[in-house]
Amino acid sequence: MRPLFKPPAAEIVAELREQMERPLSPEEYRARSSRPVSAAELEEMWSLIDWFIRRYPSPLERLAYARRMGAVWHQAMPVDRRQK
Repeated sequence: MRPLFKPPAAEIVAELREQMERPLSPEEYRARSSRPVSAAELEEMWSLIDWFIRRYPSPLERLAYARRMGAVWHQAMPVDRRQK
């Protein structure tokens, strides 16, 4: 049985963390947040939401799924040594 999630290489994680934690200037934020969502992105989003609601019809099932996947993700992610 293959694992559900294969963590990326440590170098990629470090680069992504650096990019994600970098503060944005107000101009950068406005530029990123004002980009319109394309029709294709909207269609994909609604398709995923429809699938998820059919697959997990009750709020309790959705919460259980989120907790399971959160645990899987947490176990698979490399530790950020800076926070220790």
